[in-house]
Amino acid sequence: MEILGASLRICVDDLETAIPFYERLTGSRALRSERGGVQVAAVGSFLLMSGPEAELELLRKVAATIAVKDVAEAHQLLTDLDARVLAGPVPTPVGRTLLAMHPDGSVFEYVDHRS
Repeated sequence: MEILGASLRICVDDLETAIPFYERLTGSRALRSERGGVQVAAVGSFLLMSGPEAELELLRKVAATIAVKDVAEAHQLLTDLDARVLAGPVPTPVGRTLLAMHPDGSVFEYVDHRS
């Protein structure tokens, strides 16, 4: 499995206030989406999230988002390595995602992007 990069996940109270800071910090424009009532903005290496506390509570348990070439390949390798897939793979507007708990208990999101 080829890991292409990782995003730092940050839960914020007000996405609209946080975005300009991270856009200036990274020199990148925010790419916005919404999922399950959670507003998300990808800005450079940062993944900003804002929404209902019940949703954010779960998202805070995910250590990082890891970009991979192919989520299906990641799924197979994670399963072979005795990681527990918690959700997915599921389609997203730009690719696929899955959540997995590694044998040490840490939780990561794996994503791929399709053209």
